[in-house]
Amino acid sequence: MSSQKAISPEAPVEPVAPKRQRGRLRVAAILAAASDTFQDKGFDGATMTEIAARSGTAIGSLYRFFPTKDVLADALLGAYFGRLNERLDHIAAQARQMEPGALADALVDMALDLLAERAAALILVEARRNGPYRRGTLRNFMRGRICDILREVMPGLPPARAATVATLLLHLLKTVPALAEEERTTGAPVLAELRRTARLYIGDAAR
Repeated sequence: MSSQKAISPEAPVEPVAPKRQRGRLRVAAILAAASDTFQDKGFDGATMTEIAARSGTAIGSLYRFFPTKDVLADALLGAYFGRLNERLDHIAAQARQMEPGALADALVDMALDLLAERAAALILVEARRNGPYRRGTLRNFMRGRICDILREVMPGLPPARAATVATLLLHLLKTVPALAEEERTTGAPVLAELRRTARLYIGDAAR
């Protein structure tokens, strides 16, 4: 009789954290390949076999780190939330020394830097509606962090006003992917106009 412990349907399956640098590099390669594959094929169309091939990983090694595609998707979402949180922490740490215009630029820069990761994350959030990372979770997390940062930059801003400004800024940041593509294909300086809009809006809120 096998001594391997059976996993019940209710028990969560967790990714295996690598202990060595080589393993950590392998996991990073798998996550990068998974991000590209999910963007190209969607969650349902992506296969673990293709992800393994894209990352140069043996399929057995892939399953050793990520036992299922769901586990891999949730790990990728967790990594995105982590990166997003790090960037917001960095902005928050400088908030008290920031002018409103500098805050606008920092938020737009963050959205641009995380463009590809966000695209994969949104696909997975939609596909994994019963997973630990939901669209409402991401939206509320972002709105709350931006609201807190606004009040650091503008201590006199009333909480209700800060929440409204944060909501509008969040919607502005959602336009970054489409505007980046527009600028890439047409050459129109639309991202500069977005920055100008965000600066003017935050500056008006500061008055």
